[in-house]
Amino acid sequence: MSTADSPLRAPPELDGPPPRVLVIQAPYYADVVGGMVDGALAVLAGLGAETEVVDVAGAFELPAALRMAVRAGGHDGFLVFGCVVKGETDHYDHICREACRGVMDVSIETCAAIGFGLLTVHSIQQAIARSSPDRHNKGVEAANAMIGQIALARKFAATFTETAA
Repeated sequence: MSTADSPLRAPPELDGPPPRVLVIQAPYYADVVGGMVDGALAVLAGLGAETEVVDVAGAFELPAALRMAVRAGGHDGFLVFGCVVKGETDHYDHICREACRGVMDVSIETCAAIGFGLLTVHSIQQAIARSSPDRHNKGVEAANAMIGQIALARKFAATFTETAA
C-alpha cells in the first residue's frame, strides 16, 4: 500500500490524563522533519498533551537518544523523526537499517509507546510528499500510532491492577 492509498483513520481515543510526550528529531532535512513534527504536535495539542522537542545530530543517533530518554523516565510516549534520502553510496542502506533496528530494539526491550517517523526515501520530493500538511503526513500517523500504544499500555496497566487486587 502506498501513502496515497492509505486509509484515513481517526485519532485513537485516550482515557486518562493528557500524555507527556518527548519528540526526538534529527533535523538534517529541517523542512521535511519540521513538517512531520508540526503534524504530530497538532494531533497532540488536540489531547492537551505536554510536549518537549529535542534534537540529535542525525538518524543514526535517534535510537540511542530514545533509549536514554526511556531510561530517564517521565514521559508517556516518544516520537522519533528524521529523514534519510538515498544518495550514490551504501551509506543510505546502513543508516536506514541501523536506525530502524535500533528503534525496534528499544521498543521491544522497554515496551515504550513509540511513534516512528523516520522517512527513508529515494528523493527529496518523496520526503516532501510525506511531510506536507495534508492527510498523508507521516508525523500525524506516527503520533496516532504512539497514542494508540499509550492507550494500550494504560489498558493493560489497569487490567493488571484489577487482576492483582
